Amino acid sequence: MRKAILPFTTLVIGVIIGFMVSEYIVEGDVSQESVNAAEEQREILYWVAPMDANFRRDKPGKSPMGMDLVPVYADRVDQSPDSLQIDPNVIQNLGVRSEDVQYGRLDRKIETVGYVEYDENALQHIHTRVDGWVEELTVKAEGDPVRKDETLFELYSRTLVNAQQEYLLAKSSLQDPLIVASQERLVSLGMTAPEILELDRSKIVNQRVKVIANTDGVVAMLGIREGVYVTPATHVMSIADLDRVWILAEVMERHADAIEIGQDVVFEVDSKPGRSFEGQVEYIYPDLDPRTRSLKVRIGYSVQDDVFRPNMFARVSIVVSGKNDVIHVPSSAVIRGGASDRVVLDLGDGRFRSVPVQVGYESGNFTEILRGLNVMDRVVTSGQFLIDSESNIDSALARFQDFDDNESLRENVGAEILGLNLSSGTLRVKHDRVPAWGWPAMTMDIEVADASLLQQVAIGDHVQLEIEKQSQGDVQITAIGGTIQ
Repeated sequence: MRKAILPFTTLVIGVIIGFMVSEYIVEGDVSQESVNAAEEQREILYWVAPMDANFRRDKPGKSPMGMDLVPVYADRVDQSPDSLQIDPNVIQNLGVRSEDVQYGRLDRKIETVGYVEYDENALQHIHTRVDGWVEELTVKAEGDPVRKDETLFELYSRTLVNAQQEYLLAKSSLQDPLIVASQERLVSLGMTAPEILELDRSKIVNQRVKVIANTDGVVAMLGIREGVYVTPATHVMSIADLDRVWILAEVMERHADAIEIGQDVVFEVDSKPGRSFEGQVEYIYPDLDPRTRSLKVRIGYSVQDDVFRPNMFARVSIVVSGKNDVIHVPSSAVIRGGASDRVVLDLGDGRFRSVPVQVGYESGNFTEILRGLNVMDRVVTSGQFLIDSESNIDSALARFQDFDDNESLRENVGAEILGLNLSSGTLRVKHDRVPAWGWPAMTMDIEVADASLLQQVAIGDHVQLEIEKQSQGDVQITAIGGTIQ
């Protein structure tokens, strides 16, 4: 009995296992068929090498490294031909970071350098009013301090001696007109009122006349020595008042229009680390330095208890009132180029595109964008150089336009018209392969050589295009054939 039951049990278990396996196989086949059907429904734009995005083909095959080419689907890339799709893991490894475009007030601060100079409005230049010889020079060198009413030097002048003698004779004659005339002559020759009163009192002619300092300061220039013969044309010395100085700042030409008299200024000097000083723009010089292409700006500052020495180096920040409603991005997002400036847009879902922009002024860590961005855009602030090298328009065209001297410059290709842009004079087309140039079938914007060509087609037309490579690397549509059925 037991021997009869054992074969029957084995048979039942086998039937159950077979049924389960068959169901799994059927289900697997159905699942695989559905996946394959879904894959077939997706539009493949081109095939690309896994390790080199620049290696593209219009059909499956092998990459130069022997790897299978992978398809790029229309639903995985942006419709713009210069966009780039990056795997999320690669984005993370590259350290790509993005920030939203900002819109609002952007205050401006112009950072520049300058140097300390004497306040020329407080500079006293010493000249004599008569010719004579310098005697008893009390100031010996430039930089010597002087005090108000201090004697700078004594002058012997034969003209002054004769004028004093004539004054004493007039006094003795008791003729008022003569006395007044001789006294006025003494004043015109440089004698002070106390010296004339002393002459009236003593009745003794002074052989030397003292030259007195009118203000406190230091000797900024000394052009004489004892015993030197001087005339009224001789620049004897200059005395500078250090209670007030000028900061002469050099502003670059591109900031010239932003500078106005009265703007607040903050500056620092190396001799006083950790401290900042405030002043105002007092004067803007009318001409630019032809060597440095900079504009000189004068800033006044009252020294008070500090000591500022001429020719000290200063770091200057000029505060400029910002404009409202300005689109601006972090300065790190802007890629400076010779022909144009660019930023990399973060389109989401790992898609990026390099776009040209027109930049305005810079303020701290931000840069104004005049044209090329919208408020809702998002830009890449880190890792953008690697992305830009793959996605910017110039690089994309260069990859397709790398041809030798034997390659034809003009080709005919079938295409479907997807869009027209009358303002830019371009057609958006989905064209067939161009074997002579190594181009796969793709969608792109192409400029027309003549705007009248835009009137010959409509969206949805299938036409024959004559395209030509220009000397600068651009591609133009030179002719449009009849509609292809």
